[in-house]
This record gives sequence, structure tokens and C-alpha cells, in this order.
Amino acid sequence: MLSVRDFWRRHRRKVFYTVGVLGSGYLLYKLYGAHRHGVQELEREVAAQRETEELMKAQMQAHFENIQRISDVTLPHAMHDLNFRITEELDLSHLLERLIQGKGQPNSLTQSKKLDLWSRLKILSFTRMTLSVWATTMLSLYTKVQVNILGRHLYIDTARSLGISDLLESVDVVDREDHKKFLDSVDFLSQHGMPALISDMEAATKEVLKGKQLSTFFSSTTLHETVMQILSTFMSMGSPNYWIKYMIPEHVKPYSSGSSSDPMLSDMTEYEQLMMEARAVLSSAEFGSIVEISLQAVVDKLVELMGVKFKGGSITAGLPLARVLPQVAQMCPLLLEEPSKNQFIQIIRNIQEVEVFFTLLYANMPHAQ
Repeated sequence: MLSVRDFWRRHRRKVFYTVGVLGSGYLLYKLYGAHRHGVQELEREVAAQRETEELMKAQMQAHFENIQRISDVTLPHAMHDLNFRITEELDLSHLLERLIQGKGQPNSLTQSKKLDLWSRLKILSFTRMTLSVWATTMLSLYTKVQVNILGRHLYIDTARSLGISDLLESVDVVDREDHKKFLDSVDFLSQHGMPALISDMEAATKEVLKGKQLSTFFSSTTLHETVMQILSTFMSMGSPNYWIKYMIPEHVKPYSSGSSSDPMLSDMTEYEQLMMEARAVLSSAEFGSIVEISLQAVVDKLVELMGVKFKGGSITAGLPLARVLPQVAQMCPLLLEEPSKNQFIQIIRNIQEVEVFFTLLYANMPHAQ
């Protein structure tokens, strides 16, 4: 019989080979198990991250839609208030009544008084129309600025809290009141900025119309040039971007049309950050270009509609200013219609340059730290 020593001597290579194969197999099995466990962990992490991202997107979309709904309510409300204030502050009925009375009773008005009333009607009619053009355009653009700034804040705040659902909910609750205050600031124009706006727009109107008599012929081109000249004179009356004071408070502080402000929770509240960013956007050269393009588009449409409405004479060829004034006065209600029916607001929203501006604004806006 073979001894153990002889067996070992004859078969040790096979034994080493077998042990090596078994050891390698076991090692590969352990490595495969570890790799499989690692892959499973990675898959779980990826799934968790994907779930968190989906949650973030859903919450961000829900909050943004809520902001959009609030904005869709604030603009009609702001337009209603604007219409009321302009109608109240720039009422033409008393002038028209006096002139009609003077026409029926020739001796009730002296020639001098009659000319004075016509001159006043001329200034107020154009003041009212150009102010309506400017205010409608600015409110439409400002509400888009608000929504884009809020959307940007929401994106960054939500991204910061990625994966922390409790923080997501707390951010939504804490910021909601500041966001509402920011959206409420659209009322500032009608509630606080109107007196100075009317005064400055009237001064610009007087400057442009001072050489134009009631007998001066106004064609569509003349009307267009006159309205644009009044707007240009108004926009350049003070320091650059001085008109922002009509839209938002000069000093950043909590403003709300209804409720009192909450105590400040830090050196700068979310509301104050939002207002500072809004001021920065309105002060930018890019926004200034968008305002010019929008005003031009609105005036183009205004003159087109006035040309259609004239009867018994074409404004294209020219009509005396005295005949143009009644139509100038009648355009204001169209300019101040609620947004869903307002042709001018729809025109502004459809301007390609405006869409590009707000797309870039949302993408590149710096967040106030």
C-alpha cells in the first residue's frame, strides 16, 4: 500500500491545483457577493435619489402653480383698481358737460372760457390715454417679473432641501406669507404711485401738445408719433429709471394692501430680498428695452383700433384734432379691460422678445443670499 508520504509526493500538484481552484472560486464568490451587495446599495441610493427628485419636482411644481394662480388673481384685481383710479382722477365728464352746455346755450360761455375748456380736454384726454398705455404695459410686465423671481427662489430653496421632506414643507409654510406680500405689491401703483404718475404724465403731455391746436390735422402717423413722443418725454423726465418709484416703494419695507406686516425674523426677510431683486430687474437695461418694445406694440394696436373706429372720415388721411379727441377718450376703457379680455395685455404676452427675456431671467437670475 502507498503511504501517505508517497501519495502526497505523487499527487501534491493535483492537490495544490484543486485547492487553488476551490480557493479562487470561493474568493470570486465572495467578490461577486460584495459586488452584488454594492450594486444593490447603489441601486437603492439611485432609486431614493430619483424618488427625492420627483418629490422635489412635484412640490416645486405645486408651489409654482399656486404662485401662478395668485398672480392670475392679482393682475385682474390690480387692473380693476387702476381703472377705477384713472377714471376717478382723470374724469372728463365735467369738461364735456360744460362744452355741450355751451354749445346749446351760446351765451353761457365766453370764447376765452370755451377755448380754455377745449385746451383742458385736449391735455386730459391724451394724459389719460398715454397713462393707461404705460400703466397697463408696466403692470403686465411687472407681474411676469414677480412670477419669475418667485419661481427662481422656489427652485433654489427646494434644491437646497433636496431629500429632506420636512424641510421642504417648512420652507413652503414660512415663505408663503412673504410671497403673498410680494405679489400684493402690484397694488402699489394704484394705491400710492398714482398722484405723482398723473402729475408727471400730464407735464409730459403738455410739453408735447403745446404747439398743437384743435384745428391741427391728425393722421394715424401723427397720432402714433404724438403718443410715442409723450411716453418718451415722460420716461426721460427724471434720473434714469426714476419711474420705478410709481411701481414699488423707494425704500424696501413690508407692504401689503390688506394685512399688517409680520415681525422681521432676520436682518433681511424673504419679502425684502424679493423686492430688492424686483428693483434690480426693473432697473436693468434689458428690461428697459423690453418696456420700449412693449409700449411700441401697444401703441401700434391702439392706433390701428382707432383707425377702425372712425366713421365719416378717415384718420389715415387726417382729421382735425377736435374730432380726434372724443375717440382718444374712448380708448381708455379698452386699455384697462380685465386681462382675459384685454387685447393689449395679450399682445405684450405674445411678443417674442418678452418671452425670451423672461426665459433668460428665470434661468440666470442671481439669488439674494
